[in-house]
Amino acid sequence: MKHSVFLADEAALLKFAASMAQNWLQQEESNGLIIWLQGDLGAGKTTFARGFLHGLGYEGVVKSPTYTLVEPYEPVPGVSCYHFDLYRLADAEELEFTGARDYFDDNSLCLIEWPEKAAACLPEPDIEVRLVLNNTGRQMTLIAGTDRGGALLANIGDDLL
Repeated sequence: MKHSVFLADEAALLKFAASMAQNWLQQEESNGLIIWLQGDLGAGKTTFARGFLHGLGYEGVVKSPTYTLVEPYEPVPGVSCYHFDLYRLADAEELEFTGARDYFDDNSLCLIEWPEKAAACLPEPDIEVRLVLNNTGRQMTLIAGTDRGGALLANIGDDLL
């Protein structure tokens, strides 16, 4: 399953990501999700992660974990959320040395920026989010990689697309 949508500005991207997070929470099996965030520098990967986490109820600052590689969040009781930024990885094996494999379980939400830097060490995404700058807006393509991702995309309302 694949959806494409044009988002006019950063506010629209934040709103879309927050709505998608709410949709995920309402699913019967919302206990794990892996989202790959792809796009050039400045395309909106961190903005999407911020919107998603705020949609889950997190009220704090969400910034790119470029130097720490991963930032944990607990916006929802019982759901572990991890925001990865792999931009600075020189080798995919570096991710293995951090113990990142432990983050990818059936009860974790993992938002991964620059997944192509360590694709061989990452689980397949439930959803790929591809962002391309288009003037002040973004063209976003969502691709389901698993049945779980397909179920989430199937429930995205026409009002968001």
